[in-house]
Amino acid sequence: MQMKDIIRKKRRECGYTQEQLAAYLGVSAPAVNKWESGVSQS
Repeated sequence: MQMKDIIRKKRRECGYTQEQLAAYLGVSAPAVNKWESGVSQS
């Protein structure tokens, strides 16, 4: 399982939207989207 799949799976298990996860982590929603799409890993 790739990191992008793990991030998406855990986010959904916790019931967070990408926007909610971004706010919790202090990053932008597009950053979370990039992580989940595999475009960026940082």
